[in-house]
Amino acid sequence: MSPSKPPFSPACRTGRFLIPYFLFLILLSSCSLQKQIARSANEDVLSTKALQTAHVGISIFEPATNKYWFNYQGDKYFVPASNTKLPTCYAAMKYLGDSLVGIKYRLIDQNLSQFPMIVLQANGDPTFLNDEFKTQKVFDFLKKIRAGQHVFFIANNWTEDGWGAGWSWNDYNEAYMAERSPFPIYGNLVKIFKLGDKLRAFPSSFDSTLIVPLHVNANYSNVSKALDRNRFLASTSTTLFKETKIPFSPNGYVTSTWLINDTLHTGRQIYWSNSGIDMSTANTIHSQPTDSLLKPMMHRSDNFFAEQTLLMVSNERLGVMNDEKIIDTLLKTDFKDLPQKPRWVDGSGLSRYNLFTPQDFVAILNKMKNEFGMERIKVILPTGGVGTISSYYKADSGYIYGKTG
Repeated sequence: MSPSKPPFSPACRTGRFLIPYFLFLILLSSCSLQKQIARSANEDVLSTKALQTAHVGISIFEPATNKYWFNYQGDKYFVPASNTKLPTCYAAMKYLGDSLVGIKYRLIDQNLSQFPMIVLQANGDPTFLNDEFKTQKVFDFLKKIRAGQHVFFIANNWTEDGWGAGWSWNDYNEAYMAERSPFPIYGNLVKIFKLGDKLRAFPSSFDSTLIVPLHVNANYSNVSKALDRNRFLASTSTTLFKETKIPFSPNGYVTSTWLINDTLHTGRQIYWSNSGIDMSTANTIHSQPTDSLLKPMMHRSDNFFAEQTLLMVSNERLGVMNDEKIIDTLLKTDFKDLPQKPRWVDGSGLSRYNLFTPQDFVAILNKMKNEFGMERIKVILPTGGVGTISSYYKADSGYIYGKTG
């Protein structure tokens, strides 16, 4: 398919299947245009040689009349890949408010101590010490904690695993598959870079876990992580080394608290605890405007942001970070009227277990438009020539907004 004459959708590969559905909202009118769409779909998409053995579904809907202009297998299920981020985005737009909850804290009087104990509870916010977000209100709060105060993180709202159900586990070295955690830090990624003729890690805390054998030339090397622990090993490569990012294993709060202590440089220690302290009356520190997270999540299809976003929604609605529980809740409430009931498993679409229909996505996009308005959608979703559709619909920039799988 030529970029100069794209069909309704750029082709999206997920494993063995070519799934050509691109989801967008667009206002259309006139019966003749409806016929043109049908003719173009049949001639420019469905007859394309590359799609003859593919699973194809197309749904085009006009919100003004609440009618479909074209449907081809719109009620059939497909593995949606990153289009799964659309229901995640909708849930975030509805339930995360204007600003993300970065952290909750509670002061507990210790009686015998001069200072009360501070108990911290995380909310899954992926923006903490992420270099995309210059303002760091949670970090500023942690730096102001006075010496002598005992500070504890609790994990009583985290019931998930680092990897989602149906993820391809052997991609664990790839930056797009950073592990989920209750309190992400630095995007749960280690940056491996070259300084002089040496390999180094950032955060520098991981320097001690970076192993470079004497026979390995840093200029021609590759770095990978051990599957079950934070050990990074350099090996010889035939190509020049390029700066790379590799997910680290958060291990719940353990790695996070270690990195925070190493980053703060205040001399005080923040400890991890599995105590079930009641946080219903806790104070809240907000971190970032919600849409400042959703925009990059949708523009570049950021898996880690999407996963943590769904967990934050879960925490807000249910008081616990759990994919299965929040998805079940959303399907029984906000998405109970979808044309076909999806099989929805994770927040990002990394899972091959997800199954949605084109008509489901049309309904979700229409709910976004009706409940939040096009102006907010225009901020969050990429338009032609931008983000994941940067090679398509450039002439229609400002008119077509969408998400690719």
